This record gives sequence, C-alpha cells and structure tokens, in this order.
Amino acid sequence: MTTNGPTAPTAPAGMAAAASAHVPYAHPAMSPADRELLLTSVRQVATDPEQKFILGRRCAALERALRDRTGAGDVIACGSGTGALSLALRAARIGPGDEVIVPAFGAEPLAACVLGVGATPVFADVHPDSGLLDPADAERRVTARSRAIVPAHVFSSMADMPAVCELAARHRLEVVEDAAVAQGATLRGRPAGTWGDLGLYSFYPVKPFGMAGEGAIVLSDDTELARATRMLRNHGQDGVNRFLHHEIGLNSRFDEIHAAFQLARLPALDELLARRRAVADYYSERFAPLRDRGLAAPEPGADGRCLYVYAVYTPHRDALARHLAAHGVGSRVYHPSPLPRLAAFAPARTGDGPAAAPWPGADRAAARHLALPLHPHLSPAQTRQVADAVCGFFGLDGPDGPDGPDS
Repeated sequence: MTTNGPTAPTAPAGMAAAASAHVPYAHPAMSPADRELLLTSVRQVATDPEQKFILGRRCAALERALRDRTGAGDVIACGSGTGALSLALRAARIGPGDEVIVPAFGAEPLAACVLGVGATPVFADVHPDSGLLDPADAERRVTARSRAIVPAHVFSSMADMPAVCELAARHRLEVVEDAAVAQGATLRGRPAGTWGDLGLYSFYPVKPFGMAGEGAIVLSDDTELARATRMLRNHGQDGVNRFLHHEIGLNSRFDEIHAAFQLARLPALDELLARRRAVADYYSERFAPLRDRGLAAPEPGADGRCLYVYAVYTPHRDALARHLAAHGVGSRVYHPSPLPRLAAFAPARTGDGPAAAPWPGADRAAARHLALPLHPHLSPAQTRQVADAVCGFFGLDGPDGPDGPDS
C-alpha cells in the first residue's frame, strides 16, 4: 500500500478502535462521564440551600462564560432553539404586516417562528449543493415590507454572512443569525452567532454542545436587543421586580440543572469539537476526488465549517443510502421537502409576489442531501468504514484501497 493517503482520526482515550459491523448514524447513549456529571448536577441543585431551579446563579455563570468565549456583548440563556428564534424576532419588534426573508430549505422553526409573531415568511432559494441561503436570490425578494432576514447555518457549513450583512445594510434589515447547529464554527475568524444583530445557539442533545434536554442562548452586541430578549424570556418581567410585566413575553427560561451540567462540560468543548472536526476533515479528504463522479461534499478546512452534521449531496442519494445500509453504515435525510412546499406553510406561498416564486435550489437540496455519521464517539475504524463505503459506491477504492487510513 502507499503511504500518502489521509489518516483516520485517532480514537479518544479508552475507545476501542476495532471495526464495527454496523456504524449507527447517531450515538444516542450518554457517555458514562456525562451521565455521572448529570447526576452530580442534579444533586448539587437539589441540595443547594438557595433552592432556585431556573434562572439562578449557575445560569448567570453560564451566560458569562459563553459571553467570554464568543466575544458577544451579551448572552441570554433560554428554553430551546425555537424559543431563542422567537425571542430574537420579538426583540427585533417583528410583527404583523412585516416580511422576514428565510431560507426555503431548513428546519421548520425558520418559518414557523416568523408566523408565530404575526409576520410573513418570504422564502429565498438556497445553493443546491450546500442548502445555504443564496444572498442574491434573497435580495431579489426584498420588498417595502421586508424587515428582517434569517440566514441559517446548515449541516456542515456557515451561510455567507458577509454577503448577507451587506444586503441587510443596503435594505435596512435586521439580521437574525440562526446558528443553532454552529457552536464552535468561525468564519473569517468571527464566531458563528455573532455576525447578526441577534444570533442563537441550540443545546438540543445532538447539537455540537448538546445536553440532556432542551436549551439555547441568544447572543447580541446591541444593548437594547439584549435587554428586550432577557425580559421577553420571562413573561416580560425585568428580572428585578416579580409580577411587574412590562410587555407580553414568553416562558423560555433556562434550567439550573442544565446550567450546572453545561458549565462543568464547557472546558472539554474544544476537545469534543476537535474529535468531530477530525472525522469531518477525513471524510472531506477522502471524498474530494468524488466531485467529478457526482458527489458534492464540504471542503476541507476550518473556515466556515460547522460540526453538527456531515452532509453530502448527490443525485444518487437514495441509491447511496441503500448501499451504505448494505455495508453497515447508517445515514439520514433531514429535510425531504423545501419549507414552502409543506402544507403548514401553504398560506405563505400564495399570490403572485416574490413569496410565490420557485425554489429550484431548495428542491435539489431536499432531493440530494444525505447525512453521514459524525459524532465524537466514532472510532478510526468506523470512520474509515463510512468513507470506504461511500467511495466504493462511486467506484473509487475498495475497503483496502490505497487511500485507506492504515496505508
């Protein structure tokens, strides 16, 4: 064998490197260390004389730690990623009569939260081989009623935030950056979530800094937007005087047990992200020669790369998924339909205006994307097994081919 092929990432300490007969798409089991830490967090909060279970000192400490880590002006912890997006839109004073430009491909809350504040989602097309918002198409959909744009980082990549921010400045739009999947990602040295007027991360269990339950943060450098978000998450109270409601808010408060758990895990976050990045980089190196054979994969390198889901795009998606399953590799399709083609959003696509325009990129992204296993618990042998199976489908390398990690 040759010796110039990419090398599979090293297994974390204590992880067996033996090949698995089956590589599951996800790793649902909590690690023993995290399980013990969660139990410790429950005991700490339950036995604390303060007996404060939401929005206590641990929550405040987590907000400070994440503010320091990201460089954001303020960080506000809240109940979920969906709640974070709703809070951000409310804080930006988006409401009835307003239009908000959202990607036509992505998670349901992108449009649902806009409808939830009484505004109208206007669906902009995406790049077919990344699922990311197309800034040029988004600009074509700006009208006199446009108030905000919600770029979303998708799967493996950050949106083109410089281009989004430039078009937002031209049209005086608020930018609500949906970085739910992108904690740890940076673009041009700037962390995901800090590009927009408001940004958000999700701590849903499978996210890069996922935890044992729901939770999220909103980030903002704007003092007034941060103040409004902090008040809105707790029924419009200011956090000083209870039962004095300054406006109608939400119940989107953060749990003290979760805060203790996340605080204790924060020092290890970079190591967890590094494990994910090693797997993603290995895939990207192995798949680079496949672009001419019909597979679009994320480019290698850290700039603009998210470490949530490793998605590839191919017109042979369903056949590839069957091939992977036959070779013991799990995979997943996340968004089988563009958002505007879902029945839930039929009212938002009616009429003859920009909202009713076609979305060919979103149609292609929905029909072509396939997510491969990406989590910190993959062994080197499992990582190689995934890459070998993908390459084998496209006729490049067998299980013992020259690009294998053990070459």
